[in-house]
Amino acid sequence: MNSGLSLALSQLTCSRGGRQLFQAVSCELGAGQWLYVGGVNGAGKTSLLRIVCGLSPPDSGSVLYNNTPIALQKERYWQDLCYLGHHNALQESLSVEENLRFAMALSGKRLTTEALQDALSRMGLAGRAKQLVRHLSQGQKRRVALTRLALSRARLWVLDEPYVAMDDSGIQTLARLIDDHLASGAMAVITSHQRVDIGARAPQHLELHATA
Repeated sequence: MNSGLSLALSQLTCSRGGRQLFQAVSCELGAGQWLYVGGVNGAGKTSLLRIVCGLSPPDSGSVLYNNTPIALQKERYWQDLCYLGHHNALQESLSVEENLRFAMALSGKRLTTEALQDALSRMGLAGRAKQLVRHLSQGQKRRVALTRLALSRARLWVLDEPYVAMDDSGIQTLARLIDDHLASGAMAVITSHQRVDIGARAPQHLELHATA
């Protein structure tokens, strides 16, 4: 268990294109906890997640990981972070295996054939390692993208609309994957238009409201 693990959002304010999206957003997560970020389109959900990942700066406020601002520990923080946006970010001309090996190489991790096969089986993609991504359905492509989670050892998952294009079976598979992640003492921040239970783990709720 990662008993000392923590993520804190402190008085975050963000504006885009001269319009303020949200202000004074604060919350804190500990080991085994997850945050559900809700709000209408345009309220700033993706912007907040990008700030949490250190990809965009807030207008004011800070994000602290284990009580230290992420700006002071970027390399270490990104090693502990797995961010998946609502786009699959897959190369259509490559196979499922080639996409996943490339993604793992970018994160500096070696992918064994056994680990690959186990992850694909868990995500309902057994036997598709050599198949070109362009030949997959949208739901299967989403499962390939989410297989990165099954391969990840990151302690913080930040997921932007992870259930898009997923059928009921895929949604349940992903929910179990996230539940296992949290059970290990890790954390997650999730935004989704679909409200899905993650085992018996109640989330913290953060509802964003555009201020102007």
